[in-house]
Amino acid sequence: MADVAAHITGTVWKIEVQVGQQVKEGDTLVILESMKMEMPVETTEAGTVKEIRCKEAQSVNEGDVLVVLG
Repeated sequence: MADVAAHITGTVWKIEVQVGQQVKEGDTLVILESMKMEMPVETTEAGTVKEIRCKEAQSVNEGDVLVVLG
């Protein structure tokens, strides 16, 4: 399984995927808002979304796991 982590500290603005969804390298999984800028978090590998570990409007820190791929 692969963990997709936040690359910045910010707020989860929008979750772009659902559990069970197939994703490929470069797909946007979550959009974070930091300093009034939207920053997409993209996957670096293909897989299936096994778990979403964040919620919209949640504050996250760099390195926090947002989505688990299997």
